[in-house]
Amino acid sequence: MEDPQHKRHVCGCATCRNWTDPAMVEYHAAINRVLAELNERDRRLLAGLLAQRLGHGGIPRITEITGLSRKTVQRGCREMAARRLRTVGRIRRRGGGRKRVEKKRLRS
Repeated sequence: MEDPQHKRHVCGCATCRNWTDPAMVEYHAAINRVLAELNERDRRLLAGLLAQRLGHGGIPRITEITGLSRKTVQRGCREMAARRLRTVGRIRRRGGGRKRVEKKRLRS
């Protein structure tokens, strides 16, 4: 059974929809297979790298291929340009997510 967090996106570009270039279709599928296995930060960085390599128009193109949002790809481009590639430990900053149930309860 496939993990829902690692669902693979199916590219919706014209090349993949019409199957006009089988090599490009396989390339897009390979990108999405790799992205499905990465954590959110690495996914962002790879999408940013691919968008930078495509040059002008790369962000909307990668958005179409991967299904990631435009802002996510833009953030990946910024992180790649800033060279903040690896932090040790946490992926997300501390304090995110839901508060603990024990802290939510009112004491009477």
